[in-house]
Amino acid sequence: MGLIIHLGGAQGVRQVPINDLRATNLPLHDSLGVAFRDVLDSGWFLEGPQASAFEREFAAYVGCPHGVAVGNGTDALELALRAAGVAAGDEVVTVANAGGYSTIACIAIGAVPHYADIDPDSLLLDVARLPECLNARTRAVVVTHLYGRVVDVDRVRDVVGPGIAIIEDCAQAHGAALRGRRVGSLGDVAAFSFYPTKNLGALGDAGMLLTGSEEILRSARALKQYGWSSRYHVGVPHGRNSRMDEVQAAVLRVKLPRLDEWNADRRRLAGAWNAALAGGAFRCFHGNHEGNVHHLHVVRHRDRDGVRARLESLGVATTIHYPVLDCDQPGLAGLPMASADLRESRAAVAEILTLPCFPGLGGADETRMLGALESVRSS
Repeated sequence: MGLIIHLGGAQGVRQVPINDLRATNLPLHDSLGVAFRDVLDSGWFLEGPQASAFEREFAAYVGCPHGVAVGNGTDALELALRAAGVAAGDEVVTVANAGGYSTIACIAIGAVPHYADIDPDSLLLDVARLPECLNARTRAVVVTHLYGRVVDVDRVRDVVGPGIAIIEDCAQAHGAALRGRRVGSLGDVAAFSFYPTKNLGALGDAGMLLTGSEEILRSARALKQYGWSSRYHVGVPHGRNSRMDEVQAAVLRVKLPRLDEWNADRRRLAGAWNAALAGGAFRCFHGNHEGNVHHLHVVRHRDRDGVRARLESLGVATTIHYPVLDCDQPGLAGLPMASADLRESRAAVAEILTLPCFPGLGGADETRMLGALESVRSS
């Protein structure tokens, strides 16, 4: 989801957009310009000092020993699975409501996604039901910190024990924490996306793995560049080319010091939206605390489509994250997969609705949002 500004609607008025990346990027115009020139002047565009510095700086921010910069977040998930020892035919427990990214990573390496149901009060993995998905073929669990909310990774570890790898999908939760520890430092290996709309977004594709394991670190560094053990010598199978370019690393280094401020702005807006909807027919997911950085502000309503139409008429854009469960995607039909009873996942997918909530949303747009939400509160 890139920059989205809707013009039109029922009355032809400008709509509050789902996102507007200018709100965070334009104030950094001069700093980003310096970063671009530094990379251009260096003559070094891949595997250079900017990427190395960002690996160190982001790992330090999260509180994890090692970072490996890669091309994008989906690559990060695939490489994390491989580096954690997942192979073709192994099962990986994940959820089906998170946009398909862990599923695509599993398919890429020949692993079998095994879908667990979600907790209706958070829309995250239901840890209490995790045991029904575990068997002798289970090699890993992907915990997706969906919408900026944090899965209790400590509880997951207690359930699965030491023999199953825990891979954090942190693409939507930069800066979120669990009991004082930031996501990305909780499992065996973590995958981040820096797609432009993320809480910490580049100006193109970029991703990273974080790990505290020296073994996973060595494997990931080899896998991201052809499986090389040394230049032009392949020492690890299944390597590929996945590198963060120096421009994106330089951009992210400029933005990283602003991440906590931007997350605080998201929390402020989310609190205002929830207050405006309180007492009505909406099901909101509260939590303006370290465990929620509100990457997406998702609510539930039994008449989701009617509410969307009403908000559209009031000048508010909405969307759905995500409208189809992974296991129901027609393009994946016939591929190996397993599934628990997904009754909560199926109930949620018919009701979820994403509202605008991004740093820099304020002024007239904030006023319009509050008025529209109060108007539809009892719908």
